[in-house]
Amino acid sequence: MEGLAAYVNPKSAAASSDAPFSSSSAISSAASEQRQLQAFAYMILCKIMLQQPDEITGLLATGKTAAKFRDQLVVVALQAIAKAQKQRSLADFEKALSEYRSSLQSDELIRSHLTALYDTLLEQNLVRLIEPYSRVEISHIASLIGLPISVVENKMSQMILDDVLHGILDQGNGCLVIFPEPKSNTTYETTLETIKSLGNVVESLYAKAATL
Repeated sequence: MEGLAAYVNPKSAAASSDAPFSSSSAISSAASEQRQLQAFAYMILCKIMLQQPDEITGLLATGKTAAKFRDQLVVVALQAIAKAQKQRSLADFEKALSEYRSSLQSDELIRSHLTALYDTLLEQNLVRLIEPYSRVEISHIASLIGLPISVVENKMSQMILDDVLHGILDQGNGCLVIFPEPKSNTTYETTLETIKSLGNVVESLYAKAATL
């Protein structure tokens, strides 16, 4: 009966046979657009990780890809993260993470890098607050940064073990004792070079995705 129907009404049969191809083309187009959005988001993420938030404005201002994706939630979320990073505001960073949680948590690469970035931002804030002191109460630093004492104490302990902070925790008196800073090592510079290399790779992927 299907053969007879095709013989009697060939146009209908042809239209029916074209439908799967049309559907497949739509799926392929949607997947390509999703890859472009992902590449664009990774480009912004690289600028954030390289501590170049000012370059994101220029990135969003030019090009068809930017015009297409600048209002996507993940892009808006990363802009909020970049703004918090520029201002070194831990509170704004946490607010952006909370407000755009679903968009930022859905991509494993973005999630892992923002976790590392939050940790770095916390370290930077602690170092800035501790800098004027040679001895300071942990509770005082915790109140200044707006985090529980246990969280601040654990982070300070980690920073000491990682040689980010030079001192000891006097837990009996609830104090941090800071030592004079020794000669710097090249760990930070090496890490920055690695991130720059990653940025070059992502920019290359973005350029290829934009041509799809």
